[in-house]
Amino acid sequence: MEMGSPLESLFHGLPKYLESVCLIMICFLGTLSCRFTIEAVLYSPFPRSRFSIIGSGRSLRQRGKDTSITNGEERNENIFLDKRGKWRVSNPKKLSRKRGGSLRGRGWKYGSGFVDGVFPVLSPMAQQILKFVQRESDAAKIWASLDTLPPTHNLWDDLINTSVQLRLNKQWDPIVSVCEWILYKSSFHPDVLCYNLLIDAYGQKLQHKKAESVYLQLLEAQCIPTEDTYALLLRAYCTCGLLEKCEAVLTEMRKNGTPPGAVVYNAYMDGLLKGRNTVKAVEIFQRMKSDRCRPSTDTYTMMINLYGKANQSATALKVFDEMKTEKCKPNICTYTALINAFARDGLCEKAEEIFEELQEAGHEPDVYAYNALMEAYSRAGFPFGSYEIFTLMQHMGCEPDRASYNIMVDAFGRAGLHEESEAVFEELKQQGMTPTMKSHMLLLSAYSKAGNIPKCELIMNQMHKSGLKPDTFALNSMLNAYGRVGRFEKMEEVLTAMENSRLEGDISTYNILINIYGRAGFLSRVEELFQSLTSRGLKADVVTWTSKMSAYARKKQYKKCLEIFEEMIDAGCYPDGGTAKVLLASCTADEQIEQVTTVIRSIHKEARNVFDI
Repeated sequence: MEMGSPLESLFHGLPKYLESVCLIMICFLGTLSCRFTIEAVLYSPFPRSRFSIIGSGRSLRQRGKDTSITNGEERNENIFLDKRGKWRVSNPKKLSRKRGGSLRGRGWKYGSGFVDGVFPVLSPMAQQILKFVQRESDAAKIWASLDTLPPTHNLWDDLINTSVQLRLNKQWDPIVSVCEWILYKSSFHPDVLCYNLLIDAYGQKLQHKKAESVYLQLLEAQCIPTEDTYALLLRAYCTCGLLEKCEAVLTEMRKNGTPPGAVVYNAYMDGLLKGRNTVKAVEIFQRMKSDRCRPSTDTYTMMINLYGKANQSATALKVFDEMKTEKCKPNICTYTALINAFARDGLCEKAEEIFEELQEAGHEPDVYAYNALMEAYSRAGFPFGSYEIFTLMQHMGCEPDRASYNIMVDAFGRAGLHEESEAVFEELKQQGMTPTMKSHMLLLSAYSKAGNIPKCELIMNQMHKSGLKPDTFALNSMLNAYGRVGRFEKMEEVLTAMENSRLEGDISTYNILINIYGRAGFLSRVEELFQSLTSRGLKADVVTWTSKMSAYARKKQYKKCLEIFEEMIDAGCYPDGGTAKVLLASCTADEQIEQVTTVIRSIHKEARNVFDI
């Protein structure tokens, strides 16, 4: 060893094996010294966050910036001793690419967005083809240009790589143009990958008949369909609501000696969820297990998402526990889905526990995981808890996206801190991001709750100037704002404008109107709005019934409230805590309170624990 640094001088004269031992011990101690724990301390009276971000200086789980790195030098993520006894450095964040850019013969990985885990590496020619087909909308001109290219193996690779990249970009029309040229105009003999790309593109465009036609051409060409071919065809049918054809696909698979696997069932469930047929998706999940097909990580993640969106976080947790019992390893998407499930129910402590478990499993939290945890604090009513997570993610080197800022606008808005909400909205614009419709709606909702009419009208004008057309949510916020300050004539103007435009009021629109008029004592208007729901194709939910009941409870009309309550039960609408409070508020005697308490208890005892979305 040459005499250089003072550290090296300490090893001078030592035997070689002792030098190696000392180096190993120093590196180990250096790694230990870098171990850290960051705990987010939340402002009182908000709860203290119990989670900690644990990692080491050479771990993927630390994303903070190192002040010792300058001139754009990247931090070395992993240091290891190879088989030859040499110290080496690797950066696992870099994508490893297999040699050779060809995707020929590598198959198809359904739903992943790329082929066989390898992102397409575009050659200069493929890049030119990609730019041309993205720019040109006329299929005839695309075909004419492709006719001029010599039909070589390299061109085939370029065309397939281009199509896969277009699939990543969700640009379906250019995929159709390229793949149809291969099928009908070129001298190439298309393989199953080409057919799969075309079936997927037609399915995404909701053209199930063309997708079916491509499948039949695949069979006529004596090309053997893969499990992914069936999955893509099944999803095309499912997205169009053709469940009978979906069952026919499963039957054909069994007839051909290919029993449906996890890939096919996942495609079926994915299509059902996109079609909002959640009950059928649960049925397919149960059938999948009864057919002894082992659910994959993606299967369990979809089910956790399904239950989470239905505010069934306890059931989502049961699915997660079942997943671990079946030795199916969760990925970061699974953990994020479960955090989101608890976030929707405002259970920030449970969300924190899953966030900790995510890190302990060796995953580095990404922007989606941080956003889910921020949403948990927001829904629980702790905006500064959300802000601490927002600050922490930046400290850890994870840049917030537009959704992160939207969550913060909503968090402060929910707590009535509309000035802080607007400050985050302005910061979003300062970061070079363009506020979306949702960004404006959340800010509008914040000022609507504060009853600041001039500010609400200003935001609506800004949306108009930005070329954004207000949707039902934005107009509902204006209804709520006008109603809070008693400007009923303006509220009716907004309702008339909605009825005269293409925007149709949803059940939330009429819940706001019934609640506002009920508070003001206009019982006839409440009845008129409630009776109009059926003709508008809307079904009263628990908020609608409770708002109507509340209008009479303010007048202490106990018998009328009890009648409405009975109608609600007969309509199949289950009461919540708010309903019970309104019923109790209508009581004027102890015997009435006892009667209401008995009725509510009997309903809870008779309630069945059935999943109903």
